[in-house]
Amino acid sequence: MSIEELVIEKLRGLPPDQKREGLDFVEFLREKKDTKQPLKSLHGLWADLGVEISDKDIADARREM
Repeated sequence: MSIEELVIEKLRGLPPDQKREGLDFVEFLREKKDTKQPLKSLHGLWADLGVEISDKDIADARREM
């Protein structure tokens, strides 16, 4: 039995409101797949803030922890 058939079988046993939730979830998954964007680096996110973190800053923070 394929995954699609299993999903349909399980869906048939649900009340109408939960079937609607299942449909909403499937639509959410499709939209998520279609709109996935590449991750931005933190450096790129901070570029317009003028934040510069040096290796020494990182080493100091590690020592404090």
